[in-house]
Amino acid sequence: MQEILDASQPSDWRTPENKNLLYLDLDSGRVLIELAPAFAPAHVANIRALAKNGYWNGMSINRAQDNFVVQWGDPAQEEKDRKPLGRGAKAKLPAEFARKTKGLPFDRLPDVDGWAPEVGFSGGFPAGRDPAADAAWMAHCYGAVGAGRDMAADSSNGTELYVVIGQSPRQLDRNITVVGRVLQGMELLSVLPRGTGPLGFYEQPSQRTPIKSIRLASEVPKKERVGIEVLRTDTPLFAELVEARRNRRDEWYKHMAGHIDLCNVPLPTRAPPPKPVAEKAKPKPRAKKPRSGAKPAGASKS
Repeated sequence: MQEILDASQPSDWRTPENKNLLYLDLDSGRVLIELAPAFAPAHVANIRALAKNGYWNGMSINRAQDNFVVQWGDPAQEEKDRKPLGRGAKAKLPAEFARKTKGLPFDRLPDVDGWAPEVGFSGGFPAGRDPAADAAWMAHCYGAVGAGRDMAADSSNGTELYVVIGQSPRQLDRNITVVGRVLQGMELLSVLPRGTGPLGFYEQPSQRTPIKSIRLASEVPKKERVGIEVLRTDTPLFAELVEARRNRRDEWYKHMAGHIDLCNVPLPTRAPPPKPVAEKAKPKPRAKKPRSGAKPAGASKS
């Protein structure tokens, strides 16, 4: 796989838009989350508004369930004690479990899937698709970010977000709105102490992980932003990468699987390579002035 990535060209990579990048800052470091407005436009718009309002600043990660998810939001149990959403944020949103397939790019994988008629990637996000039902949705792979809800399908508003830290719970597909995925910093979330309460909730406030801030990259000063590029999934190089993982041909493997699961396809990221330094043009030599009495080149001798 590394050999394939080493042979990549700049056109094989893309730079996420700053308006779709969330910076989740913890004492242990920074987590980068890419939002997916193509799948959940109403939720993404609300998350942007919440981030601009500093809604999550000073809150905490309140749940870490082993082999499942970590979740953050307002820990207050009573509605009257909850923090106001702030300007531009809505308390009520539609469920965005799936969307129409028209106009949605889809880079299909070659293998069958137990959770969808077709699986692949759309804009860099792992997704399922059902052409007969004209429906496409984001998959609950490792690192997927979703919006927690109550019993009603339309009871999420993006204030309670979770990240998958365990084996892909694909049974959640089309049952919860998925809003994006983690690009960088999963190791900061996957190692959090597991909660001892029901569903992995922490029983004591002291067990929670404080959130310093959650901001949009577009709201962060340029000098504080993180440079990151994501491998595009609509290129021949990505198809080659998938095949290299699908059928491992290195010497250690004695049997080629001939199959790959959607959530086992790697989605590489990298820091942008340094820009080549342009060479300074050498100054042209100045023409020497003719000596007194001497004629310039090309002058007639008459």
